[in-house]
Amino acid sequence: MDEYTAEPFVNREEPAPALLSVGPESKRRLKQSLSSSKLKEKLQDGANSRSETGFSLQDRLLTKLLQQVIPSENIEEVLDLPPDKRSSKYIGRPGFSIPLMSSNFRRFNSRIGIIFVFQTRLIRLLTWKNPTHTISLLATCTFVCLNPYLLAVLPLAAALIFVMVPAYLVRHPPPPPTINQNTYSLNGPPLAPPRTIKPAPEMSKDFFRNMRDLQNSMDDFSTLHDTILKVITPLTNFSNEALSSTVFLFLFVTTCALFIAPHLLPWRLMSLLVCWTSIALGHPSLQEFVMNNRESHLRPHERRAQSLLDSWIARDIILDAPHESREVEIFELQKRRSGRKGDWESWIFSHNPFDPLSPQRIAGERPKGTRFFEHVCAPRGWEWGDKKWILDLDSREWVEERMMQGVEVEVEGERWVTDLVPEEENHSSASRTSKSMGPGWTEGSGREAVGEWRRRRWIRMVRRKGVSSNKDNAKSG
Repeated sequence: MDEYTAEPFVNREEPAPALLSVGPESKRRLKQSLSSSKLKEKLQDGANSRSETGFSLQDRLLTKLLQQVIPSENIEEVLDLPPDKRSSKYIGRPGFSIPLMSSNFRRFNSRIGIIFVFQTRLIRLLTWKNPTHTISLLATCTFVCLNPYLLAVLPLAAALIFVMVPAYLVRHPPPPPTINQNTYSLNGPPLAPPRTIKPAPEMSKDFFRNMRDLQNSMDDFSTLHDTILKVITPLTNFSNEALSSTVFLFLFVTTCALFIAPHLLPWRLMSLLVCWTSIALGHPSLQEFVMNNRESHLRPHERRAQSLLDSWIARDIILDAPHESREVEIFELQKRRSGRKGDWESWIFSHNPFDPLSPQRIAGERPKGTRFFEHVCAPRGWEWGDKKWILDLDSREWVEERMMQGVEVEVEGERWVTDLVPEEENHSSASRTSKSMGPGWTEGSGREAVGEWRRRRWIRMVRRKGVSSNKDNAKSG
């Protein structure tokens, strides 16, 4: 009985019509694809090569090779992230496997036929293959648009009409046409077994029909995906900042307006117009009329609207803001040649002032930087805004900002900030204390006992690089 009543859902009619025109790229991929005869031979070879205990040796070797190539650690382990309770590590999902992938594809292909049947019938309904069916759809949409509460009835009505009634008619079939009977009696016991649904058997015609429709659906999805990105991306990725700013402005204004006054719009009438227009545009005659008159009637209006939009963007969208500018600093460090009695010599240019209480100084490390001024580079993603470095003449300000301790500040001359000898080593601390200008530092007079390091601050302006600057640098490099 099961063999008599079980039947798979398969699109046994012609292939589902293409949603988009086939371009050169799709034709090239189609030429590279396998024919149905070659695919059948490969599947038969794969089925014959499988052992009784599992998959073939080739599949196992390929799986082992891929397991060596694909990293086994998860992204949470690499980045030390908190574990995700939904990940495969916690719900026991298997890893990637060629034999398992092949088995799941065959199972999926055996059961996907119902989707293609629905797709084919929906396309026929929207393209007016049977006008009475499309008009019935228009009537249903009209009722739903005028009374949105009917949306709750649609799933129940669909279940009754497309599931329950056909299943009952299978158990209680009508009498044969040879019997003269004016009425269809629904009484009496069931006359036929119930209908069940089974997957399409492998290597059958239905299985290859599903593969055909799946192949075409993948191509339709890829083409539709690329087409949508080709239209949406230039408007939203700010490659043309004026155009993307205009789109952002319109979306922002529309969002605010709909947030404030959505109840003032005739939503039922708008939805009715959208529904009727979208379904009417699927009629072949209307499509042919639109395509034939597009150049003569629609193109002039499109060019006029585009010119108005461009003029409005050029007049009202202003994007001439200067690049972001910042001030960077570098410290010139000098050290005495022989302890605290020798002459000063240039040591290094560092981003750290290397003051007596700096972490590097306390840890006994050497200052880090470059030996020559010309080797100081701008931060990554920035470029120099000035031609040369400028000496910071207000040395007392940056010393106070950093709360530096045990230094002597020159307020005139070369503006050096020099280390002071610790008090226990300096016998003239009383004179230095009398000239104290703030906590931990003194104004230089030339009489204090100084240490072996001194530094001064140089500043320079930088500005952030733009796209054009990066391209020019790449070309010059």
